[in-house]
Amino acid sequence: MSFVDDEGIWVEVKLNKTDFSQYRGRPALFLDRDGTIIEHVPYLHRPEQVVLLPGAAETIGLANKLAIPVILVTNQSGVGRGYYNWDDFSNVQNNIYKKLRQTDAWIDAILACPFHSEASGIFKQLDHPYRKPNPGMLFRANELLSLDLKNSWIVGDSAIDISAGQSAGCRGGAHVLTGNTSEETEIEKIKFSDPERYKVISISSIKDLASCIPLFE
Repeated sequence: MSFVDDEGIWVEVKLNKTDFSQYRGRPALFLDRDGTIIEHVPYLHRPEQVVLLPGAAETIGLANKLAIPVILVTNQSGVGRGYYNWDDFSNVQNNIYKKLRQTDAWIDAILACPFHSEASGIFKQLDHPYRKPNPGMLFRANELLSLDLKNSWIVGDSAIDISAGQSAGCRGGAHVLTGNTSEETEIEKIKFSDPERYKVISISSIKDLASCIPLFE
């Protein structure tokens, strides 16, 4: 089954419609994928390469227990560049879900953007509104689940993740150091750009998240 919408974005809600109401008006936990919940592999497209990072399943599971919607938002230019296809992406995702289920953790929704300035065909766009650092995927999730976006948080290993949360009007962003780059200089710029409205923290990995952000209080 394909979850690609008319705009070319992968949009998958893992809940059935009767479950939507439990998240209405709730702040969400937005998560980047590669380098945040799984080990970073350039243009990952093989399920056997999926390795959950320490603490990822436990943190996601805690959010599940607290009825915090967990939403994956991931740039996937590899699809747009033709390095792999949506079936490959789906196979990788299914292995992630399988590994999470082993600890009774789950993702509630997944959005993936294939657009990039160096992609080909319809996916070649200079600044697509859904590609992070733009906030399109977060806005779309908000439309689907009627979230409390202004009190939501985003977690990622890159400045573009943290910027996406700021542009979406979220409460804060948590920068993890488990990806392919720390980008501390860029993160510091965001941190001090509007500290009253948008809080930015840096943590070693997602395993430290629950003790650092108010969603888990």
